[in-house]
Amino acid sequence: MVCTGAKSEKQAEEAIRTTVHRLKRGGVKIINEATVKIENIVASVNLGGQVHLEESARLLPRSIYEPEQFPGIILRITKPKVVFLIFASGKLVCTGAKNEADIHKAVQHIHNELENKDLMIY
Repeated sequence: MVCTGAKSEKQAEEAIRTTVHRLKRGGVKIINEATVKIENIVASVNLGGQVHLEESARLLPRSIYEPEQFPGIILRITKPKVVFLIFASGKLVCTGAKNEADIHKAVQHIHNELENKDLMIY
């Protein structure tokens, strides 16, 4: 079973448990309890300023920027292991995290990196 659209880890777990309960009530034989494993959390963020994309692509390791193909930077970081889509508007998408704490850690890391390298416009 795959659960999408939940706004938190807790909400995803509750949705799965509710679904399993309804399936059981409906006559579906389910022997074991549901084991919830979060595989991918996606978060959208507004950094509150604009980002110099061309300069960022040059200075951020493991970044890809091909504006003819996609209007943002694709940036992979390893700790925590996530992928960012960074746009000139200062909005970004973070995907691939296994828990909410990793999202917060990764976003804080990239925001600090952009500010420290003077890549943000406020």
